[in-house]
Amino acid sequence: MQAKAITKDVRISAFKAREVTRLIQGKPAQQALETVQLMPRKAARMVAKTLKSAISNAETNNRTDPATLTVKEAVVGEAKTLRRFRPKARGMAGRIRKRSSHIRIVVSDEK
Repeated sequence: MQAKAITKDVRISAFKAREVTRLIQGKPAQQALETVQLMPRKAARMVAKTLKSAISNAETNNRTDPATLTVKEAVVGEAKTLRRFRPKARGMAGRIRKRSSHIRIVVSDEK
């Protein structure tokens, strides 16, 4: 059985978060959680939160043992971008893009 968790509108760019999700794809869920908890990155904290939720969803909804779960899919997609402007020289304005992302993690007990 599969279980998934989605965290939406996380205030970090998808590019930065994808570095973390690439490391955990295909690993056992407990090992992936340990890996993410040891990383000193903001994205790792967000991915860990989503991974814990996916494991919990599998436990409660499907009555699955957490030791048998593997991370089948870990995807980070782009969300809305906030646009801000900073004053520049000679009356111009420079655009600042504050990016955000959606994190989706699917865990499965199938081989």
